[in-house]
Amino acid sequence: MYNSRIVKSSLAALIITFGLTGCGSDDVETVSDFESVDTLAPVEDWQLVWSDEFDSGQIDTSKWNFEINCRGGGNQEQQCYTDSADNAYVSDGTLKIVALPAEEGAELPYTSARLNSRNKGDFKYGRIEVRAKMPRGQGTWPAIWMMPTDEVYGGWPKSGEIDIVEAVNLGTQTAEGGVENRVHGTLHYGRDAPNNSSSGKAHTIPGGANPADDFHTYTIEWQEGEIRWYVDGYLYQTQTQSLTRVNSRGELVGLRHRGWFAEFFNQSSGELEVVYGAEPFDQRFYLLLNLAVGGNWPENVNELGIDETAFTDGQTFEIDYVRVYECASNPNTGRGCETVRAGYKDENTLVEGEAPIPSPPSDGVARNLTIFDGTPNPNWPAWDCCGGSTPELVDDEEAGPAYRFTVGSEPTVNGFVSRSAFITDPNGTPSPFDASPILETGSVKFDIKVLSQPSAESSWLFKIESNETSTEVELPITASEEGVAPATGEWQTVTYSLQSLADAGLDVSGIDVIMVFPAWGTGDGAEYLLTNVKIEAPTGPSPELVLFDDAENLDWPMWDCCGGSTPSVVDDEERGPVAEFQVGAEPTVMGFKPADGSGIQFDATSILVDGVVQFDMKVVTPPSNAESSWLFKIESDGATTAVEVDLATGNGGNAPTTGEWATYTFSLQTLSDQGLDVSAIDVVMIFPAWGTGEGAVYRVDEARIYNPSAGVSGLNIFENNIVAGWSLWDCCAGTEPQVVDAGEPYGSVAQFEIPGWPETVLGFLADEDNSFDASALVGNGAISFDMRIVQQPTDGETDWLFKVESTGAETFAELPLSAGNFGTAPTTDEWARYTFSLQELSEAGLDLSDINVIMVFPAWGTGQGTIYQIDNVTIDNF
Repeated sequence: MYNSRIVKSSLAALIITFGLTGCGSDDVETVSDFESVDTLAPVEDWQLVWSDEFDSGQIDTSKWNFEINCRGGGNQEQQCYTDSADNAYVSDGTLKIVALPAEEGAELPYTSARLNSRNKGDFKYGRIEVRAKMPRGQGTWPAIWMMPTDEVYGGWPKSGEIDIVEAVNLGTQTAEGGVENRVHGTLHYGRDAPNNSSSGKAHTIPGGANPADDFHTYTIEWQEGEIRWYVDGYLYQTQTQSLTRVNSRGELVGLRHRGWFAEFFNQSSGELEVVYGAEPFDQRFYLLLNLAVGGNWPENVNELGIDETAFTDGQTFEIDYVRVYECASNPNTGRGCETVRAGYKDENTLVEGEAPIPSPPSDGVARNLTIFDGTPNPNWPAWDCCGGSTPELVDDEEAGPAYRFTVGSEPTVNGFVSRSAFITDPNGTPSPFDASPILETGSVKFDIKVLSQPSAESSWLFKIESNETSTEVELPITASEEGVAPATGEWQTVTYSLQSLADAGLDVSGIDVIMVFPAWGTGDGAEYLLTNVKIEAPTGPSPELVLFDDAENLDWPMWDCCGGSTPSVVDDEERGPVAEFQVGAEPTVMGFKPADGSGIQFDATSILVDGVVQFDMKVVTPPSNAESSWLFKIESDGATTAVEVDLATGNGGNAPTTGEWATYTFSLQTLSDQGLDVSAIDVVMIFPAWGTGEGAVYRVDEARIYNPSAGVSGLNIFENNIVAGWSLWDCCAGTEPQVVDAGEPYGSVAQFEIPGWPETVLGFLADEDNSFDASALVGNGAISFDMRIVQQPTDGETDWLFKVESTGAETFAELPLSAGNFGTAPTTDEWARYTFSLQELSEAGLDLSDINVIMVFPAWGTGQGTIYQIDNVTIDNF
């Protein structure tokens, strides 16, 4: 029974042309022409299925149950609910619910009544209409509301609550100095208390009328996925289920509208799930009518507390009728009988809910994307959507290579696209860009030079789309950070922050089109150049949290949760200053934690893939309980998420040994997979199992959360030529591989030949006493290269292999070449990219710290007559 505030929501109008949204757009205003309902007129679209007009002279117990208890409604209310005729009765055609002072010595100071229709009037969807007159005074809390009959999704609030109308303290002075005259409509849903959610809105009756002075009609219209609130026929609030956004892979990436949600255990999987559909408001609900006295809400607002004098003669909540209608055209969904007004989902009416916003799926690796900076990107070709022109690569005297776009009489948009239907280069593949890891600091930018303006008046626009038009944002170029329209004959930089685009509705996890163009249908005669088209974030140091390294981090002090000890810095004979923890008789956990209320948290999202929690530890004195086990636990966002594991898992399964330092490493990715939200880490704990640690003394050093590979550079072995310290190599056939010109776009490449002797392998060899340490890149690294066959073997079919060795061939990994290209074998005269993950090579036996030879070759003893070329050989992150 609490209300939240409305948040603005907007949708853009779209036009779809040639299967691709983005070929121009017009602002289209959608306006409903339904009239607001006249509650005095017969309802035409609804069929009355249940009602109580309260004209029989007594409460109809075939429709209503009395609740009899002194539980305070779960809100610390100060009344006992009774079935006394003093607290609830029918007279003169209305139901009166009366709150009265209780007799001296009663359990609570007031009595009142609460009636419900459970199992006598239960409904799924429809129009519920109640005409009522509210009580007044500090401490009054009348309510007309609904609760789930069957609690399909669990106890309150998981199965939902619908508050049709409630009010508190009517007629009293508000904190702003006015007179309280507001009514409220609210939904409750979500997770178990105290993490429950609610959303709703207050409404003031026109003219400042007070709901306690006269009767008013309070109504909801409830259909599948949507509920609307009315007072006297005026729609003042709409709430809907959340509307999700998915990417091209069908993965949940965000919300188009943040509405309600449900959380419950999936009966099939046994997993706790968040659901964004009509749940929990898709089941039967029953009605409740009650008048509470006091409680958490009314006593803490307006004039505070309870005004005893307001209840001396009783306060009456008077109900004229309750009517329930069913939508005859579609009773199963409640749709088709809507009574709405123009703009019924506008920013003043549509209420934002509290559904958790899903995080886009991402590998968490921050990357930049160059779409064009003088060199064409085969994965992002320049493109004219609809005008029939072909963007041309030209040489500008100031900027060098640039793409020239033209607009003729046919309406069109121009730009760069990364979708399969528009990629013609055989070396190109659709490559939607995941910008979510650089969302906070990244931007989309380009340089533009207008050679000739459109012949008619026009405005220049920027448009960006993602996930096959699932989301899009279109803005004037004047809305960029520079805020300047393109001028003729001048190069200008245009920048939009990723965050601003995401706030406008773009799903940044799969950006696949960028467009720059004069407004649709107005661009005839325009000619312009684009270059330096990029999505990027400033590079900076990898985030690192040092918990302890020779000294205590005062923001993350050493911490004993419950045992009453004070961890200290001591001098270890091997390490110098270290953190020391001691466990006494009281059960406790220990570690590192910011002070309560500090708000300090560590966001490890940007290092999720390669990052670790790592520390050194030594047990000085083991727990007196020999059966105690050592644990590692990490929490985030006030223990909203947490992961607890055996400490030994961080050291190859080895438990701590008394008197010996050991390093423990826990992958952030693994912790995330186990449920940790790595964006708000706020506790790191190392401790003997709860209640078993008495007598333990242990020390911790070099404790940090960081990316061990940060700052580690990859190796570019061949690009136009061989890198210093390496050479082209034929192990056994006596040939000398050459650097040759392969033409555009590859230029100089490495060429290998097996003219005679086939017992050989070929590739790239490090010089003596040279090798490459790729161990820091293992989490997200790969060996990659481009290759094509110029001439097939003359001695028949062969199997192509890829092999990597360490110095002296002490370790190696050998795989089919096709494994690096989705199972596709090399083809004559066609370049293809081959990628082998370092993790895969490590698991196959290679020592990544000592890469000395990289080989690509036909199977031993075959391949005579073969000629093949290789380029762009790298050991680096994907």
